[in-house]
This record gives sequence, C-alpha cells and structure tokens, in this order.
Amino acid sequence: MSDRELTIRMVPSVGSLPADQWNALGGNRNPFVSHEFLTALEDSASVGPGTGWEPAPIIINDDAGGLLGALPSYTKGHSQGEYVFDHSWADALQRAGGRYYPKLQIAAPFTPATGPRLLMRDDLLAPHLLHAAEAVCLQSNLSSAHATFVEPEQLPYFAEGGWLLRSDIQFHWENRGYANFDEFLGELASRKRRALRKEREGAQEGVRIVNLTGDDIKPEHWDIFWIFYQDTGARKWGSPYLTREAFTLLGERMADRMVLGLAYLDDAPIAGALHFIGQDTLYGRYWGCSQDKRFLHFEMCYYQAIDIAIERGLKRVEAGAQGGHKLSRGYEPVQTWSAHWIADPGFRTAVSDFLEREREGVATDQIYLDQRTPFKKS
Repeated sequence: MSDRELTIRMVPSVGSLPADQWNALGGNRNPFVSHEFLTALEDSASVGPGTGWEPAPIIINDDAGGLLGALPSYTKGHSQGEYVFDHSWADALQRAGGRYYPKLQIAAPFTPATGPRLLMRDDLLAPHLLHAAEAVCLQSNLSSAHATFVEPEQLPYFAEGGWLLRSDIQFHWENRGYANFDEFLGELASRKRRALRKEREGAQEGVRIVNLTGDDIKPEHWDIFWIFYQDTGARKWGSPYLTREAFTLLGERMADRMVLGLAYLDDAPIAGALHFIGQDTLYGRYWGCSQDKRFLHFEMCYYQAIDIAIERGLKRVEAGAQGGHKLSRGYEPVQTWSAHWIADPGFRTAVSDFLEREREGVATDQIYLDQRTPFKKS
C-alpha cells in the first residue's frame, strides 16, 4: 500500500458510487452489502431523510480514483432496525449527562444477517477504514461507531483496532451434504422427525406453495407480498421499515438473487416469505400472512428454506434474528458478532465491563442450546 496515495472521505450515498467497483469489494458474494440492495433502500426512501438512517458511506480511493475500500455506514438518530440492542447504553449515557445519538452504524439496514462490514480489495486497508470511522465520530460529534453482524473472518481486524466485541445467538441450518429433506430428517431423533413431518403435512394440507425467482416474480406478486409484509411489520415493530417502492426496486435490480414464496388456499394468496440468495447461504428475511394456518409459518420460513438450500447446493440457511422455536426444527445455535467503538473513555470502560458479563451469559446459553438440538445423540 505504501506506493499508492490513498484518499479517505465520506460520500452522500452508495448510489453516488460505481456499482461494479462497489460490488467488487464484497457485494458479489453477499446480497445485503451489494450496490443493488443498498441503493434500492436509498432510492425508495427506506433510508434517508426522516428515517433515522442517513447514508454516510466512508470510502478509500487510490490516486487513480479507483474504489479500494468502503464502509456501508449510516448516521443514526435512534436504535431501530439494528437487531443488536443498545437502548440501555443510550439510557445510561443520557443519565450520566452525555448524548448517545447521533451515532455511526456500519450495517446492512434492517437486516440481521452476517456479512462483511469492511469492504476492501486488500486486507491492509482494514486499519484505515476503522480509523476513518473513528475520525468521523470525533469530527462530527458522534458518540460511537457500531458494526453489526460482522462475519467472523473480519473480527480480528476490529479486535486489533481496539473495538469492543459483542456476541449473541441466532439459529442457522447447516447443510451437511443432504440430497433431500428426508435425508436431513434422518439425522433427527425419531420423535423430532415425526413431529416435523406432521407439521409439514398440516401446513401443506389444502395449500399450494410456489417459489418464484428472477423474471417469474411479477409486479402483482410484490403487491400481494406487500400486504403480508405490512401486517407483520405492524404487529412486530409498529410500522414497516421498507417502503412499497423498495420491493419494486429490489425486484428490478436483484430478482435473480431472491426467492419469493407464496402460499395459496383455494387459489387465494394467504401467506408469503422472501429469501435472499448469497454465495453459499440462503437468508430468510420477510414473512407475512393474511390468514392464520397452523404450521404454515414454519413451512414457509424454515422447511421451504431447507428445500431451497438443498436444491441449490447452499451450505446454510440464516433465518433471521431470535426465535428459539427454530431449535427443535433443526436450526442450530450459532454465535453472531458486533464490534463497537466508544469515544468517551469512561463510558467505554462501562460498556466493556457490561460486555464481559454479557459474554458469560451468552456462553452459558450456547452450551444449554447445543445440548438440546433435535439431532440424534451419539
């Protein structure tokens, strides 16, 4: 790197950068840091003015103007849509007379899926990107910087940079070379195997499920799914994070990296689930229904996802945040990671102490959950 002059700066949006150069940094293997996904959020006003997610990507250029590195970063005026909860930190700093917001968030908005957060052509750029994030916080009077759902391979960069590491648990399904769903079921204890078969039979009774991808996803399918998405959003977090236009743009820009599942009862759509396709992972993201049917949520979000992953030869399914009910359905506990830089030294010490205690609890939970997977015990 010493023979090249580097320029580090913040730009107003991902859309202001060339798609091919951005995707060459990591977007080609992870859909949620792709130029197509992030600009769909920008262009649909899902992020931007009034949302509390202001795009603030930090980039590194070489002396020829080429894009060498980037952070998919945002200035945040709240902690919504992150799935790594720091509300107690904000309350603590406010009670101490400080100000937690605004902060810098390095993330794929509204997406609790592991992926690269340091997008770079050369690993030697990692310290430059981290120092740039810290400098932005100091220069802009931001309390802190937070990189959420960091892929494990990048954790050492954050640790070496002195950022605080935090872990949590999600439930992922691992493909151990299964030829089909029945072969996966054969790995489960007999009682669990019977239970899953019964759930699938109940969910599919009288229901027709179609999985659409690419050009097969039409505008009318997004109209249907939007109804389901709004229902789930209203029940879970008050209002949907994505606008209707976001789904249109996602369909136009990356339909070949999505699978939209729709369930029909008597030819009427009653439920839908949207998955994104990564290099080796299927990501379950959104679900909704207009009519309750027992076990249909499990079928659409978990069992259909397993079928899709096996068919496409993908290594795993990430089915989103939380959800201990996934454990009995073959989704195993996996640690997820975030990294945090705190500007105020005293507050940093307090957060560090908190994380040390929290990690002990997460480790205990991991052991407990590992012992309760539905797989046959040797």
